[in-house]
Amino acid sequence: MTGIRIVLAALVTTALALTAAPALAANAGITDEVTMTLGEDGTLHVVEKITGGSGELKRTFVTRTRHDDTHDRLYEITNVKGGAYADGVLTVTAPATVEYDVKGAVTPTGQVEELRWFAVGGWNVSVDRAAVVVTGPGQVQNLSCFAGELTSAIGCTTAAMDHTGTRAEFEQQGLAPGQALTVVVGFPERASGGRPILDERFSLANAFALNPVTGGALAALLVLLLGGVGLLYWTRGRDARVIGHEQGAVNPVQNGHFSPPDGVRPGQIGTLVDEQADVIDVTATIIDLAVRGYLRIDEQPRQTYDAPDWLLVRLPHAPANTLLPYEQALHDAIFEGRDAVLLSQLSGSFTAHLGEVRDALYADVVRQGWFARRPDAERTRWTTIGIVLMVAGVLATAALAWFTSYGLLGLAVIIAGGALAVGGQYMPAKTAKGAAALAHTLGFREFLFSADLGNVPEKDRVELFSRYLPYAVIFDGVEHWSRLVASVTGNGQQADNLYWYHGPAEWDLSKFAGSMRTFTTTTSGAISATRQFRTF
Repeated sequence: MTGIRIVLAALVTTALALTAAPALAANAGITDEVTMTLGEDGTLHVVEKITGGSGELKRTFVTRTRHDDTHDRLYEITNVKGGAYADGVLTVTAPATVEYDVKGAVTPTGQVEELRWFAVGGWNVSVDRAAVVVTGPGQVQNLSCFAGELTSAIGCTTAAMDHTGTRAEFEQQGLAPGQALTVVVGFPERASGGRPILDERFSLANAFALNPVTGGALAALLVLLLGGVGLLYWTRGRDARVIGHEQGAVNPVQNGHFSPPDGVRPGQIGTLVDEQADVIDVTATIIDLAVRGYLRIDEQPRQTYDAPDWLLVRLPHAPANTLLPYEQALHDAIFEGRDAVLLSQLSGSFTAHLGEVRDALYADVVRQGWFARRPDAERTRWTTIGIVLMVAGVLATAALAWFTSYGLLGLAVIIAGGALAVGGQYMPAKTAKGAAALAHTLGFREFLFSADLGNVPEKDRVELFSRYLPYAVIFDGVEHWSRLVASVTGNGQQADNLYWYHGPAEWDLSKFAGSMRTFTTTTSGAISATRQFRTF
């Protein structure tokens, strides 16, 4: 029984030994004999003879090292024969003989040029013995070698030159996988003319370096681009000139009746002045529709802490076919087929129609001949071009910063794009007719706030002062004109209501200024809460 066990143990041991033999052979160290010849063009030709191993072996070359604070040093491996080379990795089947060229391994320093190369290293197996022979285009001036990790300062096993001084020889016993034998050989100055290959390392400081070249180029580009934006505004974004007699104060009272300059409605004036169809234009138009007899505004009674509200009542006998398209669109948006609606209910029902009111207002100022193109479309056009230019500037800055040190030039494009995007808001330009209408409008505004209206007949004051009020809303003069309207006394007593504005019980015109101020604020808030007018 004991003899059987001994035989079985011997068989198992033999089987394990036979199984492990290929693995031991695969992991056995190799011998690497290297012959390096430095040519007169600075190219190092290398021949490696690998013996002692078997199967597929891989060597990872050092192709990039740190040179200084701003540059990396590159080593180019080309013309590989006897193995497969890709992405810095050489693959061979041992035993093998490999040839390749190395560029960038020579550095001029002092009175010599220095060849430094990682002659043996980066193998995925250990190197039992490494031998290196170096010859070049002149006498060897000095030599040294290092073994171990790439940054090792430990000398190799042996380093010597032959008796002629033209051949350097190095040897190293035992390199672990990944370790290297680095050889350094000095040759006479300019013997090969080789130079290191440097690659500038990316950094923000280098990418956006400010020096006479980049600073001058940046200044010139800024002057060119911003000057172009300024010239564009000067030629495309300025209102046409207005001749002198078009300017000055305007008296809109003719024979006791109100006649606005150029027959301009409040909403039109608001869009003409600031080139935007905004909430105050719509608010003023609602009041104007009431004053002109298309609707009535009824202030609702409320308790002390209740929110104020108004009932807008459609008047059945309003003048027909006298509304401009934007006024008709607003009238339809308010009532939508109903006879009355609370102001507090409009923020929801307005949403579907206010886009039409806004479009109609812009179309109206073009139809009047005040603008050649819709102001909103003109703003969008130039602002979009500015944004596109900014995006192009960002991409240009990234590309210039990554590949060059001229990243600052891209900033000039970004600045110019930003200037155009902002300046695009001022690009809508009025025609000569529009500029004249604006001059009359500003004269009308001066009249509203400075004219002496004491000579207006008392019988005409209610209608006349009411007709002024929507325009006063546009010119931010609600308080002033509400008090003028409230001053109408007729029979010497404070009136209870106006023909277009009714208050609750125990309300009279002494409270009209406050009511109108609150109405305009609330109406503007209700409009601006809708999606189309939220960004105005």
